[in-house]
This record gives sequence, C-alpha cells and structure tokens, in this order.
Amino acid sequence: MPVEPLSESAFIAELRGLSGRYWGTHPFHRRLHAGELDERGLRIWAANRWCYQCVLPQKDAAIISNCPLPEIRRQWLDRIVYHDGTGAGTGGIERWLRLCTAVGLDRAEVLDERHVVPGVRFAVDAYVTFARTKPWWEAVASGLTEMFAGHLMQRRVADMLAHYSWIAPEDLAYFTNRIDKVAGEGKDTLDIVVRHCVTREQQDRAIAALSFKCDVLWSMLDAIERAAA
Repeated sequence: MPVEPLSESAFIAELRGLSGRYWGTHPFHRRLHAGELDERGLRIWAANRWCYQCVLPQKDAAIISNCPLPEIRRQWLDRIVYHDGTGAGTGGIERWLRLCTAVGLDRAEVLDERHVVPGVRFAVDAYVTFARTKPWWEAVASGLTEMFAGHLMQRRVADMLAHYSWIAPEDLAYFTNRIDKVAGEGKDTLDIVVRHCVTREQQDRAIAALSFKCDVLWSMLDAIERAAA
C-alpha cells in the first residue's frame, strides 16, 4: 500500500533536521572562524570556493530549463541575475572575486582555476549534474541549505573582521549582501518544495536531495582542508 505523506510540519521538521550536516560545523570552517588559518589557507579556501560560486547560475539555469511551470521559472530567474549581475562588474560572482583579491589572489589565477583541487571540482560537477538530470523540484530541494546559511554568514563576517586584519568590511560584501537575500530565498525555496512535494516518495526524495547537497559542501571542505594542510 502507498505510504501516507508526511504532514507539512513533519516534512519541514525532517528537512530542518539536516542542519547539523551543513558545512558550518566542518572542522575547516571552525578553524576559519577561530582565526587559525594563515594567508595561504585563506587563499586556498577562496580560490576553491570560487569553483562553486561561479557555477551557481548554471545550476539555476538547469533548474529553469527542466521546469514546466512559468511561475516557478520567473521566480527562479532572479537567482541567476543575482549571481551574474545586471552587467559586467556586478553581482555575487564579482563580489566573491573581490574577496579573492583581498586575501592575496590575482584575478587571473582565480578565473583560470589553477588552484582548484580535484575533490572540489568533482563535488561541484556532481552538484551541477544533479540539477541538470533530476526533476526540477528535486534540484530545488537540494538548495534548501539556504535555510541554514544566514546565521553562518553573519558570524563569518564578524569573525573574519576580528581575526584577519588585512580584510576590510567592504571585502566581505559577498556575505553582507547575501545575508538578507539568502533568508528570503530560503523561505521561498521551502514554500516551493512543500507545495510541490506532496507524495511520500517526493518528500523522501526532497529530503535525500538536501542530504546530498550537504554531502557536496562537506566534501568540498574535506578537499580544501587537505590542500591547506
């Protein structure tokens, strides 16, 4: 017999219950926040995180291309514009490049990805492939890590300014600009997932998708931590 779907509150609780697997608790992030990274470690982190940041518009474009619902496509389009910007020199990707410059990287060496390690590239490619090959609602569910991100970003800004004196507040514009944005996106994403994942199978796949995304992020930091050792 078909398994009864979870109630809305139980479904949301299952999704939020994965917060402990978000990369905020990874040992590398703990060291970053504690001021224990040297300049080389910060550069390795920023250059490898770039590999993830720069594909987010492609991931979001894949979701749009797989989605038959115009109202969802219109809503999701804003994410591409946010990261790519409305013109050259604008957007979240550009703000990440500014942070890379602040930690001592040349723009060219970030763009050509010479510092990206295989483990990070593999994890990022797996995430984009997931978005391209899974049903749109499943790919959307994988992005529910947004629910866990706002508080971590607030703490990151404070901790980096406290511990890394060569980084100025304006260098952290990626995070300060993103804090409010990600809170709204997290709510919107959760609303979409709850509204469109109505069978128990869909709910279970949405939970598994979010778990997969947590694994992607954790694997990235595992690889970065090894490279910075």
